[in-house]
Amino acid sequence: MSDPIASYLLLSLPTKAAPESAPSTSSTQWIERELLQGKTVISNITIPQFKIGTLDSLVLQSEELQKIDEQLGNSVGKVLEVLSSLYDGNQPLINSAKRVDDNSVTEYLEKFTWKTAKYRVDKPIKDLIKTISDEAFQLDSDVRNTFSNYNTAKSNLAAAERKQTGDLSVRSLHDIVSPSDFVLGSEHLQTVLIAVPKSLEKDYLNCYESLVKMTVPRSAHVIKSDQEYVLYTTTLFKKYVPDFYQACRERKFVPRDFVYSEDVLNQMRREHEVAAQTENRLRGELIRLAKAAYSDITSNWFHIKAIRIFVESVLRYGLPPDFVTSVIKLPNIKAAEQAKKELIHEFGYLGGAAFSVDKKGKVVKDGALNEYASLVDTEYEPFVVYEVEIK
Repeated sequence: MSDPIASYLLLSLPTKAAPESAPSTSSTQWIERELLQGKTVISNITIPQFKIGTLDSLVLQSEELQKIDEQLGNSVGKVLEVLSSLYDGNQPLINSAKRVDDNSVTEYLEKFTWKTAKYRVDKPIKDLIKTISDEAFQLDSDVRNTFSNYNTAKSNLAAAERKQTGDLSVRSLHDIVSPSDFVLGSEHLQTVLIAVPKSLEKDYLNCYESLVKMTVPRSAHVIKSDQEYVLYTTTLFKKYVPDFYQACRERKFVPRDFVYSEDVLNQMRREHEVAAQTENRLRGELIRLAKAAYSDITSNWFHIKAIRIFVESVLRYGLPPDFVTSVIKLPNIKAAEQAKKELIHEFGYLGGAAFSVDKKGKVVKDGALNEYASLVDTEYEPFVVYEVEIK
């Protein structure tokens, strides 16, 4: 997987929150001017007012959203792995597939708008979570299943190509043999094909007649040779063919399991063609599906994040919901930790007793958090903030 192409913080602060060092400045203005020395790009997005149930239900939904958020992030990563495999790691092609509703993925996040027509906000939060996550999980399953089918087709094509390009011990024989090479229509006799290493050709000619009973004398004839093997026909009684094969293997001669049949030959001639057509068809289907899945799963993922921000904001800041959500694009992927430190320094007071200042003026966490905040996030912050890496 390639490095992230962009790194963001999703930040929710109470509408009236102001930085501690500049109480008369709005949070948005401070972030634009001061956060990471003004090297961020900030976009404010609107999150709908969802139907709120009980406080206990919000806590349960918070825990569920945390899990789903992580799962959908992994699903997006899986789709990107599939695209990388299909495009042989060609990053420009992979990046061109990263579209969400006809926007680049970064544009979509920075201009995020809730799909009100698709996900009605008058429905309970529980129902919205289920609808959005079920859609994404089904797409994830479709991509994985189609990718598995494609890999099988790809393996079948590789096997068919090996049969066409390999040496005489493994390659397909449909374009080598002819009816005149075989004893056909006999009740008792059978012509077999043996790939003999060139270094052992004399050994084969000296011993093939005596390997088993009832081998036709002087029936060994060369059909074709390559750099490694000479392909011989040999005729013997059918009942001794298994023993003949075993004796050949013991002497490093390679029996080719081949019985002349026009139907089989026609099937072998078509094997590569069918394998190539199947692989090409499934590849096209998988590319279309992966592109659509990337768009839809990413969109669903960001909608889950929007619900999560709303739920966490209500749990942190109380009712009625009154908060501003910002998408903060960081100057590089390593800047998130420093940005959080600066935000905590200015807005740590939102955590109340959960945060305090040490002797050096640094904000530190207090182990005793309030009842619900301790249940909501393992990594507790005094405000709602999530890191998002766009890969």
